[in-house]
Amino acid sequence: MTPPSAPTRRQFLSSTAATAGGLLLLGGAGKLRAAPTDVASTEHFHYRLGPAWPYIDSQRDNQAFGFGDGKIVLSEDNGKTWPHQAAFPEAAHITFSCIFRNGNILFATRERIFLSTDKLKSYRPIPVRNRDGSDYRPHAPVDPALPGWYFHPLDGEHTWDVNGREMLVWGNYCNVVGGAVPVNIYYSTDSGRTIKVAYSFGQNKRFQQKGAQPGAFLGDAGNPVICRHVHGVTYNPGENAFYACTGDINRGDGKECHWLRGTYDARADAWDWKVIMSSDSDSRYKSGGINFVDGRLYWISDANGPKVGPKHDRGIFACAPADFAHREKHQLLFNPEFESANMLIQDGVIIATHCAPASTYATGIIYSPDLGRTWVQYDLKEFGPRSGCRIHGKNSDGWFRLDLRKRWIDYGEVLFIKPKA
Repeated sequence: MTPPSAPTRRQFLSSTAATAGGLLLLGGAGKLRAAPTDVASTEHFHYRLGPAWPYIDSQRDNQAFGFGDGKIVLSEDNGKTWPHQAAFPEAAHITFSCIFRNGNILFATRERIFLSTDKLKSYRPIPVRNRDGSDYRPHAPVDPALPGWYFHPLDGEHTWDVNGREMLVWGNYCNVVGGAVPVNIYYSTDSGRTIKVAYSFGQNKRFQQKGAQPGAFLGDAGNPVICRHVHGVTYNPGENAFYACTGDINRGDGKECHWLRGTYDARADAWDWKVIMSSDSDSRYKSGGINFVDGRLYWISDANGPKVGPKHDRGIFACAPADFAHREKHQLLFNPEFESANMLIQDGVIIATHCAPASTYATGIIYSPDLGRTWVQYDLKEFGPRSGCRIHGKNSDGWFRLDLRKRWIDYGEVLFIKPKA
């Protein structure tokens, strides 16, 4: 399913009903200001919905990228105004975007990827390359309306400073809606001008186009490692290595939950990936929200059935990276008791979210203000059943950004959270 051109907003507080959804035209051609939204608060943070238009898809520092109504838009004041706009007929099918340090904007539809280097004055399609340098081409879908989500991620942070160079690395969370698609990890070392495949997962026969024969299966025929989708990719500067985790379950054809560790050789432009853990679905290793802070590894469990014990193996865990395979060396920081594959840590604040279909919370937020020493959970019931994902780091005004998805994947709204001092 794709996001609507102007996402439907639930009533936030009764006092917002008169202001939600409007746009105010400011002085200056093309400058639009999003209608104001009320701010609510808990003991630990303020929160507010994004505007009805545009759908704010990503942010960095003072910049925000959004889309809707056949347009792509860029703000340089954290979404207060949108002076940079361009027509983009496929806006409703955007599934990914990234703002680079130099201001380049990469954005993708379901199966195509684009780059703007001039604040949306222009944009161009970017070809994807295989590891051998050849063109990586999307498959021809049996149903043109279901090309698959080639570039859509579940996590929100995808760029890191790697030996003095900004690298973009991400994997696609796919094969839920939108059609069958191969599962890959992608990367760029030149601010989006070149996109390459860093790793291709094998051919999972459970997620293929209807009626496809083995010779036409999607995925790397030479790779026995299969999965349904990627939950997250994160960089550990202490090891100069990337970690990735995948889902979803063992359907009789092999385990789909893996952790991979990859190192990148910049001189050779080559990757070395190794599977460091494979697990069944009721495991802390079926997970997401990978973070590295002060040399320690943090993650959150997405464990679900069938149970291998009296309780699912869930929680938020931490350990030294070298101890990851040794369960007895894991520190259980908190157990929210519900599935989650989304978590971000910044400046000592930990934000994680519940998967709504598996939780008794409507919109569950898991929060620690002090790197896991104390914890609290909040249910933001006014939004109805929503799953938070794609958590972006704080903008220059101090607000985290995350998607609120219907079920766990269908587009809903955007939520901003600002920690209290």
